[in-house]
Amino acid sequence: QVQLVESGGGSVQAGGSLRLSCAASESIFSIDLMGWYRQAPGKQRELVAFITSGGSTNYADSVKGRFTISRDNAKNTINLQMNSLTPEDTAVYYCKALHGNIYWGQGTQVTVSS
Repeated sequence: QVQLVESGGGSVQAGGSLRLSCAASESIFSIDLMGWYRQAPGKQRELVAFITSGGSTNYADSVKGRFTISRDNAKNTINLQMNSLTPEDTAVYYCKALHGNIYWGQGTQVTVSS
């Protein structure tokens, strides 16, 4: 069973940046896919970005060009660099891993003020 722990959330003004990290309890080298989702109040959870074990990435249209997902196999961590943040990016951000089963982290709050 993979345990995921997110960190790096917080409050920032519009135009600012944050970097989220997701640490896995075991090697991510063989984890098929890891990604970030977010859920804003009153809205459904949505995909932000994912990265495969081969390093392929995919982004939601709303974050393309602003967010960058990366993985550090040596540290068993994936990261999400978020730039040019807007209030619409305010949400709880969750890390997800697909490795046989689906695993979720507990989430980290990101708040962007105008």
